[in-house]
Amino acid sequence: MTPNRRALSCAVLLFTVAHLAGAQETIEPLRFEIDGRVYGMPTAEVFTEAYTGPPAVGDTLTLAPELAPLAPGNRTHEVRIDIVAREIEVAPEIRFRAWTFGGSVPGPVLHVREGDKVIFTMKNRSAEVVEVTAPERGASPYISRLAALDPQKARPNAAPTRHSMDFHAGTVAASDKWRGIEPGESIRFEWMANYPGVFLYHCGTPPILQHLAMGQYGVVVVSPRDGYPTDAAVDREYVIVQSELYLREAEVPTHEGDQTEFTEVSGPVLYTLDFEGAQKKLPLFVVFNGHQRSLIDTPLLARPGERVRLYVHNVGPSDTSSFHVVGAVFDRVYYEGNPANDWRGMQTVLLGASNGAVVEFVVPEEGDYVIVDHEFADAQKGAVGRLRAGRPVGPPGAMGH
Repeated sequence: MTPNRRALSCAVLLFTVAHLAGAQETIEPLRFEIDGRVYGMPTAEVFTEAYTGPPAVGDTLTLAPELAPLAPGNRTHEVRIDIVAREIEVAPEIRFRAWTFGGSVPGPVLHVREGDKVIFTMKNRSAEVVEVTAPERGASPYISRLAALDPQKARPNAAPTRHSMDFHAGTVAASDKWRGIEPGESIRFEWMANYPGVFLYHCGTPPILQHLAMGQYGVVVVSPRDGYPTDAAVDREYVIVQSELYLREAEVPTHEGDQTEFTEVSGPVLYTLDFEGAQKKLPLFVVFNGHQRSLIDTPLLARPGERVRLYVHNVGPSDTSSFHVVGAVFDRVYYEGNPANDWRGMQTVLLGASNGAVVEFVVPEEGDYVIVDHEFADAQKGAVGRLRAGRPVGPPGAMGH
C-alpha cells in the first residue's frame, strides 16, 4: 500500500471511530490529499441574507467569449453568482423568459488555476426583479460587459423556483454542496480546482433537463498549474459555449371580464420552454454563446500567422457537437482541456453533452473563417459563427493584440 493510501485508510478509520463514539451532529468532512489534490471541504452553509448587490462578483468572471487573465501562482477566489430571472433575446425578434446564473445565458465564465480554491456564494433571487445596470465597484468584468453590451437585450423578470448549483470542476459531495435552495435563500460552499479543463456548471434541481433548457448553465476554465505546452505561442484566446434551445411560441392572454382570449403580438415574439421537444431532442435553435447571431454580428478577431486558442464547451443538454473551423486544421487539441489529452492535426472535435476541449490553430491568411457545428442540422439551426482575420502589422511573431 502506498504512503498516500495508508494515510488515507488510517484517517478514514479514525473518522469512523469518532462518528460511532457519538461525534457532533454536524461533522465536517475529512480533509486529505492524494497526488497533490485536496479533498474534504467544509460543510455547505444555507442561510438568508439581505444582499441586493450585483448578481455576479469576482475578478475572474467574464462574459463569453472573453476570458480573464490569471496572475501567476495559486490563490483563493471569492465568487458570487446569483440566480435571477431575465427575459432575453436568443435570435432576432425571438425572446425567452429564461432562468439565469448572473443575468445571461450562458452565465459568466469563471477562470481559475489548477490548485486554486473557490469560495462560492449564491443567492436564489428568482422571486426578485433584479436589474443589471452600470457596474458597481467590486463586482466583476462580467457585470461591466453585460451592462455595457447587453447582448441579449435583457429585461428583468421574476419566476420563483427552487434552484441549485453543480460545478463539474468540483470534487465534493453533491448531496451537500449541490443541494437546492428556495427563493430568498443563499448557499455558500468551497471547492478545489483539482483538475485542469473546460468544465460545465449548471443547476442540478430536478427535472435537470428543464433547468438546463431554461438557461441555467455556464463554464469554468481551469488552467493547468504548469500551463499548456503551447502557451508562449498563443496570440489570442476566446471562449465558445454551444447549447440547444427548446422553445415554442407562447400564447399571450388578454383578460376581458371573465373571458380570456389570446391575441397576436406585434414586434418581438415571446417564446416559452418546449419541454416535450426537449425530451425528444428537437431544439428550435442551436447557438453559440446564447444567441443565434452572437459570433456572426460580433466575429472573433485575429491576424494571419497568429495562433488562436478556443476554449470550447458543448452544454447540450442532450446532443453532440462536431466542432469545426472552416479553412483551418486544429494544430493542437487538449481534449476536455487537460494537457495530458494532447491530440494533433484534427479537422473536427466531437463533443458530447458536457464535454469540453481546448483547440488551437494557426490563421493561414487574411479572410473570414466560419466556426460551425459540422452536424449541419445544428448549423442550420444557428450553430454558426466566424473569425475575421485582418491584415497583419509587422512580421508573424511580432503582431500586436
